[in-house]
Amino acid sequence: MPIRILLADDEELFRKGIYFLLQREPDIEVIFEAANGNEVINYLRETEVYPDIILMDLKMPDLNGVEATRIIHKDFPVVKIIALTSYNTQAFIANMLHVGASSYLVKNASPKVMLETIRQVDEKGFYYTPEVLDVIQNDIVSDTPKNRFDDDYLTNREQEVLQLICQQLNTNEIAEKLFISPRTVEGHRNNLLLKTESKNIAGLVVYAIQNKIVEIDTI
Repeated sequence: MPIRILLADDEELFRKGIYFLLQREPDIEVIFEAANGNEVINYLRETEVYPDIILMDLKMPDLNGVEATRIIHKDFPVVKIIALTSYNTQAFIANMLHVGASSYLVKNASPKVMLETIRQVDEKGFYYTPEVLDVIQNDIVSDTPKNRFDDDYLTNREQEVLQLICQQLNTNEIAEKLFISPRTVEGHRNNLLLKTESKNIAGLVVYAIQNKIVEIDTI
């Protein structure tokens, strides 16, 4: 099944360029285009088939990408969002991570980088470059250091799985490394989501770094 993409950008020429580029890929299908956040939200509320990933421009009229991401993260947590912007600053990156984005893509990125980001997010639930990890460490952690867990709140195995998730390994890679089944990995991952009250894997990774459950230099 192809990766279902929703494109949200008010610049039609740019949006159409991305559309034609993605439609050439056999494992990707663009199922909807939107020019603002309201169109995205309305589509999600009415459709029976959710996109796997939304490429979300941040600056759009009516409802911007930041607010749309906040709503989608709350109401449609199964949908992953890649923030798409011309602004590559710590403030923009940190803000999008706070509201629930799974990755961050600058508009002048190469097609190769965009396709890699889409496939990584689809496979692993998030994709953080070293630059984004630095922002999580330096911006978010310094803002809100709040590990509320006792040392034994997470089991040793859960901590091992969490560390490997943060290293951006997929389920099968984690299973092979720990000599357990993929289904067992999924069980540990679901327990981690429940214990940390994270809605998705991207949020889990941010939470782990934010609360110093894992160290950035080991990722």
